[in-house]
Amino acid sequence: MLSSRHLFVAFVLTLVAACGFQPVYGPGGAGSILSNEVEYDAPATEESYILVRELEQRLGRADTPLFHLALTTTVTVDGQAITAAGSITRFSMVGDVRYVLSRSDTGEEIARGRVENFTGYSATGTTVATLAAETDARERLMRILAEMLVTRLYTIPDMSDEIRSDMAG
Repeated sequence: MLSSRHLFVAFVLTLVAACGFQPVYGPGGAGSILSNEVEYDAPATEESYILVRELEQRLGRADTPLFHLALTTTVTVDGQAITAAGSITRFSMVGDVRYVLSRSDTGEEIARGRVENFTGYSATGTTVATLAAETDARERLMRILAEMLVTRLYTIPDMSDEIRSDMAG
């Protein structure tokens, strides 16, 4: 006899299958379609270099790319904790990445969007310690933004169906 737990799991699986769920890394999923098929804009800043490096770790590097990912990266740093003497002891670093994913062969835009996040670092130590903390915060921020961007790309509606049909025909 099936327990209510088994019935619930079966019901959820039926709903997921009915809504067109497809595993990202399964055959024909967005993960397999984008893997080693994306070229990126050449990095112009330290932040964009780190971002492209992180994206290449997740999506790979294409020899003959199907897609082009245009990126515009902006980072701002603001003082957050200011002492009575006017010294800043904590900084907030906010990153914003605007992206456009397009077909390499036709230039047709597939997706456009923006991801943003923040991180912080302390400035209470020596100058060297503060610079190291800032560098670490910049790396963390770009890693976070790359992960968010890849997640967005993997969830582009119907991308896998459209691309799969174009690749077959």
